[in-house]
Amino acid sequence: MRHRVAHRKLGRVTEHRIALLRNQAEALIRHEHIETTVPKAKELRPFVERIITLAKRGLAAGDGSGRTLHARRLVLQDIQNRDTVSKLFDTIAPRFESRPGGYTRILRMGYRRGDSAEVARIELIGSEYDPKAEAAAKGEGEAAEQKPKGVGSRLRAAAQRLRKPKAPEGETAEAGEAGAKPKAARSKPERGGKADTRGKGAKTSAPRKAGGS
Repeated sequence: MRHRVAHRKLGRVTEHRIALLRNQAEALIRHEHIETTVPKAKELRPFVERIITLAKRGLAAGDGSGRTLHARRLVLQDIQNRDTVSKLFDTIAPRFESRPGGYTRILRMGYRRGDSAEVARIELIGSEYDPKAEAAAKGEGEAAEQKPKGVGSRLRAAAQRLRKPKAPEGETAEAGEAGAKPKAARSKPERGGKADTRGKGAKTSAPRKAGGS
């Protein structure tokens, strides 16, 4: 029996499991959304929310008491990337200043094609994933808005790109007249001469019976 055995093991030893959660927490704070399996997302949620709570408490205490520096060092034990930690203290923790927990959301995305594992997307509240946001930040917002939506629209757009533009009727008629070659008139065979049988199949006739009249 598994009484009082907390958390999922995820098929890994302790060191591997902790390293996995630290890497996913860093990616979640950096990108504000990641896709993973449902068991990993459920284990990642309390892990990353504890880190955000540490950052919130450090900011609430203020810099004068030294608790902000202490909180930053506690977070650095799990997240080694200083740029990600700076984003956590500068952007994410102030966003959840008045929120008492529940900083993440898990959305089920279906099943993975290879092994049919249930996939989910875990994201921070208030930073819902927008595929056009990154393009707009780079100055490509207009191109992103003109991008066709749906599979059918993309297929029609691809077909229009492959299809060559048609020339006007007048130009096609002139091109046809210029490029057309005059056909040679067939000459009738003169009397006593052989007919021109080029391109025609040879006629076959049944052999005559021997001894017939």
